[in-house]
Amino acid sequence: MRRLRHLTGHRRTVASNRVLGLLLAFNAGAVNAGGYLVVHLYTSHMTGFVSMLADNLVLGNMALVLGAVGALLAFVSGAATTAVMVNWARQRKLHSSYALPLLVVAVLMLVFGLVGAITLNWRTPFAVPTTVLLLSFIMGLQNATVTKMSSSQIRTTHMTGVVTDLGIELGKMLYWNRTGTAPESQVRANQARLRLFAGLLAMFLVGGIAGAAGFKHVGFVFVVPLALVLLALSLPPLWADRARLRHPLRKLPASGLPLDPPPDPPAMR
Repeated sequence: MRRLRHLTGHRRTVASNRVLGLLLAFNAGAVNAGGYLVVHLYTSHMTGFVSMLADNLVLGNMALVLGAVGALLAFVSGAATTAVMVNWARQRKLHSSYALPLLVVAVLMLVFGLVGAITLNWRTPFAVPTTVLLLSFIMGLQNATVTKMSSSQIRTTHMTGVVTDLGIELGKMLYWNRTGTAPESQVRANQARLRLFAGLLAMFLVGGIAGAAGFKHVGFVFVVPLALVLLALSLPPLWADRARLRHPLRKLPASGLPLDPPPDPPAMR
């Protein structure tokens, strides 16, 4: 329990960010690839939805325009929900500032895994089934959680930035420093960042393979074990905060509380 609490608690370390980021990259890859087999859309790929919106505005296909708008709004709403929950928990100096949105992700994934087939028939004003909006909302929640906990160093639901940073570090590693170049002027790859980005890409890929195979052979219920893992990760900090969460509006005493982690830089809020 203590190790799990350290992994998802409000006090962050480079190691805990890396481990949780790798786990969530696997989860995002599985949900994204598996979801594609169900709704034929990559629901964490907001670049694709923005392009879909632009293309179909020009082509006059309003059904696809509405679908893209719905997915974008759902993803943004998920990210905004994470920001509200994390800042609410920080103001109350809770251990579970990052566990709370992970709990919501886990619950929504359980809903998707258990009744996802039914939501395919629930129509929305955005000309896409509820499933698309649900998956986009989940991905927005997850990506914002990892972004805030790592001070924007880690993203897990899309790989464009990860692959770009990986390429930069590889270029630095392959750079030839001339003989006699002063050590402080030499180009060196950051090995820790190189391992992190390679690991995130690998976990997203492995998760995608697992998700595609799982949805093909098992169906929606494949998501349930993934949701249970996230649920297990989120529970220890919530258990530590159980007394305060029983009275969420009660004013906290000024002493005896854990220090709040440093706030995000202004540009990251």
